[in-house]
Amino acid sequence: MKWLFVYLLFSQTILFSQTPEIIDSLAFYSNSNFPLVVNNKYNEALKQAQTAIIIAETSKDIKEQASENYNLGKLYFELNKYNDAIGSLLKSAALYNNLEPNSKQLATYYYLSLSYFAKHKIDTSALYFEKAKTIHSLLNIPDSSALLNLQKAILYKAKNKLNFAKTIFTAISIKPTNESILYAKIESLYQIGSIEIQSKKNNLAINYLNKALELNNTTENLEQRSSILLALSIAHENILDKKNAYLYLKQHLNLKERISILNSTRLGIDDYTKFKESERLKEIIQTNNTIKDQEKTNKFSKLVSILAIALISILSLLSLALYKNNIIRNHSNLLLKEKNSELEIAKNKAEKASKARSEFLSTVSHELRTPLNAINGITHLLLEEKPKKGQLDYLTSLKFSGDYLTKFINEILEINKIESNNSEVELINFNLKKLITGIHNSLKELASINNNNLTLNIDSAIPEFLIGDPTKLSQIILNLINNALKFTKDGSVAVIINVHKSENDTTCIYFEISDTGIGIPENKISSVFDSFSQGSIEVNRKYGGTGLGLTIVKKLVKILGGKIKLKSIVGQGSTFSFKLAFKEGEIPIEIQKVLQFDYISKLKDKKILVVEDNKINQMITKKMLENKQVICKMIDNGEDAVEEVRRNKYDMILMDVHLPGINGTIATELIRSFDKTTPIIALTAISLHENREMLLSFGMNEVITKPFIPEDFYTVIAQNI
Repeated sequence: MKWLFVYLLFSQTILFSQTPEIIDSLAFYSNSNFPLVVNNKYNEALKQAQTAIIIAETSKDIKEQASENYNLGKLYFELNKYNDAIGSLLKSAALYNNLEPNSKQLATYYYLSLSYFAKHKIDTSALYFEKAKTIHSLLNIPDSSALLNLQKAILYKAKNKLNFAKTIFTAISIKPTNESILYAKIESLYQIGSIEIQSKKNNLAINYLNKALELNNTTENLEQRSSILLALSIAHENILDKKNAYLYLKQHLNLKERISILNSTRLGIDDYTKFKESERLKEIIQTNNTIKDQEKTNKFSKLVSILAIALISILSLLSLALYKNNIIRNHSNLLLKEKNSELEIAKNKAEKASKARSEFLSTVSHELRTPLNAINGITHLLLEEKPKKGQLDYLTSLKFSGDYLTKFINEILEINKIESNNSEVELINFNLKKLITGIHNSLKELASINNNNLTLNIDSAIPEFLIGDPTKLSQIILNLINNALKFTKDGSVAVIINVHKSENDTTCIYFEISDTGIGIPENKISSVFDSFSQGSIEVNRKYGGTGLGLTIVKKLVKILGGKIKLKSIVGQGSTFSFKLAFKEGEIPIEIQKVLQFDYISKLKDKKILVVEDNKINQMITKKMLENKQVICKMIDNGEDAVEEVRRNKYDMILMDVHLPGINGTIATELIRSFDKTTPIIALTAISLHENREMLLSFGMNEVITKPFIPEDFYTVIAQNI
């Protein structure tokens, strides 16, 4: 036994003396040649890994035990033995929990995620992926981000969240090519191609898959190349290109046969069986050693047995007393399980109904924006042509209706964004006193319409600068003051802002908006925050409005960490109040303001390409631009737009996002491949799943939302041209 241990120690020393210097990165541990496999002899590598584990256990070195169990699990993964891989990797993870976080622990959780994913256990895979991300954030290893982001996107794809998955894949695919990111970049291009095939955009899929194949040809990853060739065959078959479909399929099948031959040389069935038997033999030896140790303690065990018998007798008496109670408890547990199942079914139904409502409202809001843009645009053009007095009244009414409908659609979309968790909280430095004073000054004229007195009282103890989300706070204050002014006549509206409490560098601020208006009946107070609710039909007819303002207020206050309260008496008025906590900010460096420029002279004689498929929007956009002496050309699809920019030079491109064929984002990506400088502005009736940052990531310089306000439309173009 002694000589066996010396031999194992010696052979292990030789093995690791050939191992290259450890590099602290996930990319190193993910390399297919790690642990070292010489001449594709996985049987030898498995035996060496097993030997290393025995040595580590003998020396009671926890770190080495964790490391060698990872090595064995990685080898199992390479051999597609996922159950065995999971077993070894779980042992490694349990041992690493007692040590400081390191790169190999990150690799352990990463391969656990991949192994469970290979077994189609998506939720378990996502759990271990989150653990890998947590360790990655602690270690901050730069070249690990691409592999982790790739796995995150693959999990999104498996859960059918294709928009999120495609955004991450795209971000990886456009990164500069280097050795550490090459696998992730190729896999991202392949995954985008497979998503485009699923979306029936086969030509676009072929473009991505060809890029993936070109990069893969520089590597030895045959499995990846086989998948790309099969996807290319499917895409060509979908567009009825039988010749190329057959060609790629033939290459795929030849490569699969080659892979099969290579795999057969890795580890035969007999080799694997012998190795598993050797593992079992090791367990038997350990068991025998344990038995010998037990024989030494038999005398002591006899004494323990006597005491145990006495203790069991006492426990038996107690068990009899608890028997009936257990029967009752089991019956109660059964009833609870049945009720929980019923509640789970009801919860799932409610979630599906909520999602369906959200998607429906988002779709309706999005589809209304295009015709509404036409209404508002034509109204603007007619108002600019100096209409007669009788016509002016009609056009003014039409403009009011268009603005009202725009506000209504925006509020629906805002609610949907909040409910779908697409609304993120900003944390920026801002001046609360200046913000509230600006809102107060902007609403003085509105207050005078109903002969109301609008007062503002701000506590001087409030810090000059705070860190929070001024945009959402402005929405809340504006909605509440507008609401108070609308339901109050010949009265007063008061805005009070005080410090509630201050601890360390955090200040809790109390906000109150009160009025002397019509008030709200007690039986209606609980429902005024519901969507499309204004208390009663009579109130809605008399005062108008969408009934969404208070819904948005309640949801935004909750997002910012507060809870809104309402007190109201009919005929005496209403008071809305809430508290929010802010970190104290720093006084920002003064930045000299840039004087507003004259966009009319800025736009004169500029050459702009407009890519828009809607004929009415084409006419409106062209007329609005030509009114400012802009030279304008129209194209109705993305493919022709790319070719037009290739042939001719423009000062700016206005790109509609939703186009027939390739959409505006893909057209922008293609243009940016040969033209990095021409400004591209997105024109979009932005939907629930779109946002400004996502559109800018495709290479666009700015976004104009439909229906657009003419002054904003001209200003954004002038600022970017």
